Amino acid sequence: MKRDHLALLWTALLVSTAVPGLSQSKVPIWTRFEAVFESQQSHENPVQQVELQVNFVSPSGKKQTVLGFWDGAKTWRVRFSPDEIGVWSYSTSSSDPSDKGLQDKSGKFECVPYTGERALYEHGAIRLSPDRHYLVHADGAPFFWLACTGWNAALLSTDEEWKTYLNDRRNKRFTAIQFVATAPWRAAPTDRDGNVAFTGKEAIAIQPAFFQRMDRKFDLLNETGLVGLPVLLWAIRADKDPGLALPENQAALLVRYLVARYGAHHVIWILGGDANYSGERAKRWYGIGREGLKFNPGRLTTLHPQGMQWPWDDFRDQAWLDILVYQSGHGNSDASRKWNCVGPPATKWRDEPHRPVINAEPNYEGHLSYEERKPFQDYHVRRAAYWSLLASPTAGLTYGAHGIWSWEEKPAVPLDHPRTGEARPWKEAIGFPGSMQMKLMRDLFERLPWWELRPADEIVLDRPDDPTFLHYIKAAKTTSGEWAVVYLPDNEGVTIDVKPFGGEIEGVWFDPRTGKFSKTIEVPKDATQLHFKVPGHGDWVLILHKKR
Repeated sequence: MKRDHLALLWTALLVSTAVPGLSQSKVPIWTRFEAVFESQQSHENPVQQVELQVNFVSPSGKKQTVLGFWDGAKTWRVRFSPDEIGVWSYSTSSSDPSDKGLQDKSGKFECVPYTGERALYEHGAIRLSPDRHYLVHADGAPFFWLACTGWNAALLSTDEEWKTYLNDRRNKRFTAIQFVATAPWRAAPTDRDGNVAFTGKEAIAIQPAFFQRMDRKFDLLNETGLVGLPVLLWAIRADKDPGLALPENQAALLVRYLVARYGAHHVIWILGGDANYSGERAKRWYGIGREGLKFNPGRLTTLHPQGMQWPWDDFRDQAWLDILVYQSGHGNSDASRKWNCVGPPATKWRDEPHRPVINAEPNYEGHLSYEERKPFQDYHVRRAAYWSLLASPTAGLTYGAHGIWSWEEKPAVPLDHPRTGEARPWKEAIGFPGSMQMKLMRDLFERLPWWELRPADEIVLDRPDDPTFLHYIKAAKTTSGEWAVVYLPDNEGVTIDVKPFGGEIEGVWFDPRTGKFSKTIEVPKDATQLHFKVPGHGDWVLILHKKR
C-alpha cells in the first residue's frame, strides 16, 4: 500500500473514532480534521434555528472561523483543512449559548507534514496566481484546470462506478470533475437512492441522508487526486432548480451548509449552474454569493453561465468571484464558432481586476449540434478546446461527453434535455477518443510554460478570408517571448511573423490525435516571416521556440 493511501486511511480512522469535543491527534497538512459534537437540545429544523461557529487558531496565531453543520438527530460536525505545521486549537460558539453540547467546546490537534504522493496534499489548496490569470497551488506550483463534466455522476453512480470513472479520468491526466452537488435539479429529481438535499421552500429542511451519501463522493474525488468542482445551485428552471426556485435567503442558507460540509475538501465552488446572470438578474447572485460564502474557508468560487453569454461586466466588483467561467456551448454555426474564436473571452480577459478565463462547457463529444443535428466528433471537441486555451491567457478547459454528464446506464435521451440526442451509456462514453486527446493536449502544454501564454493572433500573417470561422487559426506567445503555440483547424499551412522572437528559433508540428511530433523545423537566421506547411490532413498544432 502506498504511503499516501496509508495516510488517508489513518485520517479516515481518526475521523470515524472521533467523539464529542475531542479531536484527532495528528492531521497531515492540507488533509481534513473533523470533530463531532452532540447537541443537548432537539430542534424541529436545526439549520434554521442554530448556527455553530468554530474558531481555529494556527500555530502562528492566525485565526479562521468556519461553520459547523448539522448531520442528523443531535449530531453536529466541523471539518477543517489545516495549512500550517504545528499545534492548532479550536473553540466553539453556538447561536444558542444555553446548549452546552455546542457552546464553549474546545480542543487541539497537531498538523504534521504530508508524506504521500497526491499533488493536492503535497502542494496545497488552489489559489489565484500572482498575476491572477491562472491557478496555482498554495506553494506556487501551477495548476492546470482540465476538468471532465459529470453533472449527474456523483448523484447517480454507485461508489464503485464513481471510482471507475475517477480513476479513468486521473489516468488521462484530468485534474478536476464538474458535478451537481444537490438534488432536485433539472436532470435528476433525486440521487440514486431516492434522496433529495432539502425539502421545503420558504424555510428549507436539510436531509442528512442525501449528504451522508454525497460525503463519500467528495472523499473519493480527493483521494483519487482530483479537485471537486461542485455546482451548489443549478439555476435554469424556476420550478426545478434551487438557484431560482428558492428565495434568496434560503438559497444562501443552502450554500452555507454546503460550504460548511465540504469546504475542508479540495474544491472550487461553482455557485450557480446554467443561469442567465446578466443585468438585474445579477443582483440576486450578489446576495447569494455575499451571504452564502460568508464563512468560505479560502476556496475559490465561480459561476457557470448559459451558452455564449458573458455576464461578467456586471460582476467586476464582486470580491467573492475568482474565476470567469464561460460556455461556448453546443452550437456549430458560423456565429458560435466566431464567438468561440474572437468573442468576449478573447477580448475581455484584459479587464481588471484580472481573473482566470476558462471555457467550462465547449462542444460535448457525442452531443447533437443544435444546428446540424449531428453528434459532435472528437475533431469538434479538439477544435473548441485549442481555440479556447489560446483565446485567453491559458488557464485550463473542461471536457464533456454525452452519456457521462447525465450518467446514462443504457442508451437514452437525458431527462428534460430532448435537443441533446440519444446518449451512450457512461461506461462507453468514458472511452470516447476525445478524452484521450485531452490527455495528449495537457501533455503538450506541460512541455512549456503554459501559464505565460497570452493571445497573439497578430503573428499570423496570411489569415484566410473565412466568414464561417471553420478554419480560424489561433495563436499565443509566452510573455518571455520564447514560445508560441499555433492551432490550425484543417488548414494547408500558415505564415508566421517570426520577428517578435528576436533571435534564432525552431519549430515542430504536433499531431493532436496521436500526440506525435514531427522532425524539428529549422528557421533561417535572417527570416522575418516564414510559411509552415502542415504535415498532413486535419488539424495540427505548430510549436515555435527560441533556440537556447
